[in-house]
Amino acid sequence: MSTPPPGRALTAKDFTTDREVRWCPGCGDYSILMQVRKLLPTLGIPRENFVFVSGIGCSSRFPYYVNTYGLHTIHGRAPAIATGLKCARPDLSVWVVTGDGDALSIGGNHFLHVIRRNVDLKILLFNNRIYGLTKGQYSPTSELGKKTKSTPYGTIENPVNPISLALAAEATFVARSVDVDIKHLGYVLERAADHKGTALVEIYQDCNVFNHMAYAFATDKTVKADNVIYLEHGKPLVFGKNRDKGIRLNGLVPEIVTLGDAFHEEDLLHHDEKADAPHLAFILSRLRYPEFPEPMGVFRCVDRPTYDERMQEQIDAAVARQGPGDLAALLTGSDSWIVN
Repeated sequence: MSTPPPGRALTAKDFTTDREVRWCPGCGDYSILMQVRKLLPTLGIPRENFVFVSGIGCSSRFPYYVNTYGLHTIHGRAPAIATGLKCARPDLSVWVVTGDGDALSIGGNHFLHVIRRNVDLKILLFNNRIYGLTKGQYSPTSELGKKTKSTPYGTIENPVNPISLALAAEATFVARSVDVDIKHLGYVLERAADHKGTALVEIYQDCNVFNHMAYAFATDKTVKADNVIYLEHGKPLVFGKNRDKGIRLNGLVPEIVTLGDAFHEEDLLHHDEKADAPHLAFILSRLRYPEFPEPMGVFRCVDRPTYDERMQEQIDAAVARQGPGDLAALLTGSDSWIVN
């Protein structure tokens, strides 16, 4: 990794490697890669202080294509390895790149606990609702009844909802975007980068070989206005081509209403990403197409102490009480002896 001349501002080109990007032509991963490369030089962080950690899958080739430090690790275990790295080197900006299969099947345990602990990591979850690298088997997020090579008669499992799962684990930052909406994706990535703590971004990503157009409802310009609702802090949940529909709560049950004589914007649910309790964000995470428009944007963004900060506080307190310590003395202890 070459260092740019002193005083020169970093650009997206500085974060581009000489490796040939090997994803299928038309894959949504290209768009995500470009937005990340554009974002990184704007963060004011030295390039050598970025690390990208991935597991196994198409998305996990990401570290090869970003000119930073990177680790291509073990299936589902990227959050665990990234946690160790962040705790050992809190000065680094650590990013986890994963997919729905990598994070939510074999990696489900690690995914849950890194969020619960609020380690200061950025997690980009590429969700294409399929196993792409292994050629088209169903994944934990595949819809009920999905016919694939491994489920020729349709899946019989209810899909995992990553946003709901993260909120149930008390995630401090949760957001969603889609690969081809580059302006919105760039905004969400910037918000995640600015967050202190675990920041999860679910990215709807098109696998144009094994699950093409799975998110057409959210990308087709002729219909997405009626199928997507953009979350803005403090704003009412309004959607539709004519901005004449909204979401309100009937008790704790969300329902779609038409704005007009009977309902007005003040009657709608107003988004509060800063709410300490995550129950309203959780309700939003349950809005799924086709019954409801699917929310895009930041579901939750709250401040909480991070795992790595609390760990360092314990270390500092122990050193203050007992001194800096002696590793050799710790290893030998009082129960060691020498055999001649």
